[in-house]
Amino acid sequence: MTVWIGTSGWQYDDWRGPFYPRELPQRSWLESYAARFATVESNNAFYRLPERRTFEAWAERTPDDFVMAVKVSRYLTHIRRLEGPAEPVERFVGRARGLGSKLGPALIQLPPQLRCDRDRLARTLDRFPADIRVAVEFRHDSWFRDEIRDLLVERGAALCLADRRGVLGPVWRTADWTYLRFHAGRARPRPSYGDAALNTWAERLAALWSPDEDCYVYFNNDHRAAAPRDAARFAGRVRRRGFRPSRTPSTRSIPMARR
Repeated sequence: MTVWIGTSGWQYDDWRGPFYPRELPQRSWLESYAARFATVESNNAFYRLPERRTFEAWAERTPDDFVMAVKVSRYLTHIRRLEGPAEPVERFVGRARGLGSKLGPALIQLPPQLRCDRDRLARTLDRFPADIRVAVEFRHDSWFRDEIRDLLVERGAALCLADRRGVLGPVWRTADWTYLRFHAGRARPRPSYGDAALNTWAERLAALWSPDEDCYVYFNNDHRAAAPRDAARFAGRVRRRGFRPSRTPSTRSIPMARR
């Protein structure tokens, strides 16, 4: 199992200094990030889906072993609310394929006001090509029911596991791979994660997935450069449990920003 560990996005102002050299221009941040981490989640695709040529440029600017997960455009999830998914999914896939072999999972994050609708979700999942892994992050409790779990299993889609100062929803195994997002921890300085939380999540992954299965882990607690530091710390936790993390920088190389 490769535990792909990175952050949700790479362009945050308060990472200048703790993570990026202060003199490094922002246009070079992707190269700097990819020299230290082997994966990232593209969050900006959710707000504004880039053109295919942008994805192609990202592929050219990153090392051969780099993988980018891509968050599906909010046009499908928050505006269309999964209604009529054919055109939005086709457009998303057509552009994201510009990453070539570096394209990782597609993340569907649903709005917190969207209640369970099995048929809409089924039609959406069916529009994705079989070679693209899809994870779904539910944010309304009505989705956490057996029929939705069964649907994810049938389609080979992963339930996106999530943590925001604690576990959000059930921890289901619905595929032979998984996806985990860390939004905000309880430790100080906020929004960092403490040792206990990171250790517990490493144990959960080890209990449900085997060493030959993939796990994608992204830290979204970007403030104070907590995300890259916690990602580097988490790599050590999964390594101690016999799993192989993707390359990450040393924890000592990422001081916590205090401002």
